[in-house]
Amino acid sequence: QVRLVESGGGLVRAGESLRLSCAASGRTTIDAMAWYRQPLGMQRDWVARISPRNNTNYNDLVKGRFTISRSDNTVHLQMNSLNPEDTGIYYCNVEWWDYDTPKSAWGQGTQVTVSS
Repeated sequence: QVRLVESGGGLVRAGESLRLSCAASGRTTIDAMAWYRQPLGMQRDWVARISPRNNTNYNDLVKGRFTISRSDNTVHLQMNSLNPEDTGIYYCNVEWWDYDTPKSAWGQGTQVTVSS
């Protein structure tokens, strides 16, 4: 199957930036890649998504501040102008096809904490 390894989380102050990365291994053809986040005690929400052809979509809460990109089987999330509401565990998600069956996998999560 697919193994995902995330990196890049940390503690920053409001207004600063972070760059998350998620490397997928175990399969050569990855379809869409996305980032989600989950604040403490809240549900996991979608943040950004990028298609195999680099078409991107963003949650309105991060539009204009976050940029998703991909290179081979690695997806990145550049986060600028961070604010405390961006605090949470960030998870990457990737999709692929196993013949005609859609599959997906989650990364282990990386903590992002933004102090005011």
